[in-house]
Order: sequence, then C-alpha cells, then structure tokens
Amino acid sequence: MKRSLSEDMIYSDKFDLCNNDFKLKLDKFLKDWKKYGAVSTPKEIVRFMIKISDIKNWEGLNILEPGCGFFDFSREIYCQYPNNNFTGVEVNPEIYEIVTKLFPFRTILADFLLWETTEKFDLIIGNPPYGILGFNRYPIKISKEIKEKYKYLYKTWKGKYNIYGLFIEKSLKHLKKGGKLVFIVPCTFMILDEFSKLRELLAKSGGIKIYYLGKNVFDKNVTTCVLIVTKDFQFRGNLELYEVKDNLKNVVLWYAKKEYSGEIIKFENEDTKKFEEGKPKIQDLFDLHFAARSVEYYKNPKVSKEPKPGYVCVLKGNNLHPNWIDYENCYTGLWVPKESVGEFRWFYTIPRIVVGHTKGGKIVAAVDEKCYAWREEIHLVPKIALSIEEMREIAEYLNSDKMQWYVKTLYKDITPHTTITQLKLLPLPEKYNKYLKSQKQILLKYENKNEQCIRLL
Repeated sequence: MKRSLSEDMIYSDKFDLCNNDFKLKLDKFLKDWKKYGAVSTPKEIVRFMIKISDIKNWEGLNILEPGCGFFDFSREIYCQYPNNNFTGVEVNPEIYEIVTKLFPFRTILADFLLWETTEKFDLIIGNPPYGILGFNRYPIKISKEIKEKYKYLYKTWKGKYNIYGLFIEKSLKHLKKGGKLVFIVPCTFMILDEFSKLRELLAKSGGIKIYYLGKNVFDKNVTTCVLIVTKDFQFRGNLELYEVKDNLKNVVLWYAKKEYSGEIIKFENEDTKKFEEGKPKIQDLFDLHFAARSVEYYKNPKVSKEPKPGYVCVLKGNNLHPNWIDYENCYTGLWVPKESVGEFRWFYTIPRIVVGHTKGGKIVAAVDEKCYAWREEIHLVPKIALSIEEMREIAEYLNSDKMQWYVKTLYKDITPHTTITQLKLLPLPEKYNKYLKSQKQILLKYENKNEQCIRLL
C-alpha cells in the first residue's frame, strides 16, 4: 500500500524538522489552495518577520499561528527558540492530519474565525488567508450561513470584505496586554474604503508598525506588507511606516505619527506635502459617486442589447481615456434611451468628470459632455457652476505627469483600484481656491441672515 506524504516523511531516517530542505508548501500540496486563500511563506520572509517582531525574551511564550498550514512560522521559531508553547489552528482536515504527525505542536482542527477560546497569547504570528468571501464567483467559497455568521461576529466587516481583515480582528481579541500580532498581509487595508473600520480598530488597539515589502514576495499579483501591532492602550495612535528594500537588507523609516486615528495610510513626504500646499481638494469642489451597477441595467426593461434609434450606449472603463471618451464603441453591449439615462443615476444628465476606478493605480480622467449612462467608474459632480472648459482643464490636470507622480508616491503599488477616498483628497490647481472663497462668502451671508431673523423673533 502506498504511504501518504506525511508517512513518507515520518518514516524517513533523514526527516529533520529543522532541516533547511523542508519543502512542504500549501500552494503546491493543495490543488484547491485558492479555495482556502492559502499560500506558503518564503523562509527568508519568515525569519525577517521574527527579527522585526522585536521580542527580547524568547522563553515561555504562548505562541499562536492561525491558519497554520505546515507551520512555516512556528517551525522556524521552534528551531531557534524551542522553549515556548506553540498552538496552530487549521481548517483543512487533510493538512491537519499531516501536521499532527509531523510537528510537536498543539494543533486544533477548526475554522479560526469561529473557534471559541478564552486563551490569550503573547505572540500571534503568520500569513492569514486572503481573498473575498462568497458562494458564487468569489475565490474563497463559503456558505451563505457562514458568511452571515462572520458578518454578525466581526465589527470590522464592510462591503466586499477580505478574509485577512477578519483574521486580524480575531487575533487582536486573543492577544494579551503587551502581546504582539505579526502578520504578512496584502497592503490594501492601508487605503481601501472597506477597511476603514479595521484601521480604526488598529488605531485603538495599540502601537502599529507597517513594513512595506512590495510585489516580489509571492508568485501572486499581490502587494504585501508586514503588520505588527503591540496591544497596549498606552501606545494607541502610534504609527510607524517603513519601506523594505534591497531584498530585506535595507529598512527605511518613512515616518512616525503619534495621533493616528484610522485614516488611510499614505507614503507622504515633504515633496508630496509641498505639492498639496495651498491647493483645494477634489472634495471641496465635487461630490463623488459610483456608477450604476450591472444588475440595475439587466433588470430594467428599457435596456436593449441592440442599438436602436434614440438609444445611446452604456459606457464602461474601456471607453474612458485620458482627456477623451470613446462614444462610438459599445463595450457593455447595452443601450438605453437617451432621455432615460437619469433613471439609472440622476447625475448622468449633466456634464461631469469621469475618473477610472481600475486603471492600474493611474489617474485617468475625461469630461462626459454628452451625458451618457455608465456601468463603471467614479463620477465627479460639480458642487458649483463650473464651465465645460474648467472641467476639461481639471481633467487635464488629473491626467498630468505631476499628478501621476504624486499618486504613485503616495500609494505605490498597493492596489490597481482608485477609491473615492483617494480621489477626494487629490489637490486641484491653486486658482480654484476662488470658488472656496465664494462658497464661504455665501455661507457667511446665510449665517448672518439667520442671525438677523433670530433677533427679529
């Protein structure tokens, strides 16, 4: 009878837990690793994370590795510092069966996010799964019932939440005072809107350190960082942002803050601050809106899959280019009556600036002068009366090389998405401050008028 992989290793005279040739990898072993959001961590990254955890005394610690897989982290710590207590939680029964035979650690077969325990840990370290949770087209398949349980249990859930955010929240709950969370995770929590509640929780939990690693850690198209949280209320609001360069050899402190409260985390510096100085922001002159969703078009009886007289194409990202919009090609394959575009979003009836949502982290903007309906992108609706020429000028400014430099500096390769929160904060040409002054004057007149009315009463 053919023995399993774990049995071959156990019965081998050459098996050594601390051997550098130990090569069990989740993403090689599991054909459906994407279903679990699982990926093994390179040894050099594991050792780097242990080093920067800044733990002084590696004796008698209660250490937890959630979603432990083949214990990439506990195994390395054990081989350097064996006199600690190690616990792993693993959801996959096949992996669980192997590791319980191979490793001298306590291993629990459970969904970490539903695991109930009163234990507290000195160190929680690992590489949590990542991916959007769902039951149809999303990578990590879970039932509707389990998804609803997660939503009920976790207060940081927002929008299309990523499972690694839940692992962070759960782990913070199980840290002792003074304990450390050390995770390698995607950098998206730093800027995406759906992580706003998680950032607030991190800011309240203790001191935060982020080590930006970039894209070259895994063979996957994901930008990663190491997140370290020291759970201690006296460190609340402390944030340190680092960039790691030269294959982990060079760690550069980008900045340290003392009053962080959960806002998006940017790589700002003196040059970006100088670029912003004295300029109004997009949010000062525009309201920002997402386009109508696909399902809204598919359910509407007025939508046609063939062009008709009086109908216009529903546009999407493919139609958007720097400073111009392609009105000729209908990439959505959907057409709507021109007089009905306002039924999908009211602002489709007025000229506005359209900015790309998924343009590889670049700012791509153009003015929709013809007032078409859209299925994608972010729409900048003027709060004040801007002319078409002024909107064109603003779109050209947003497409400029200087703006691309600014955005690339602040957000690096964190995500190919541009969010509403990012756009709101982008600076506009200084001359548009004139509209802010006029708005303040109108508001002041309104307040004075109200004050006079109160006196008359």
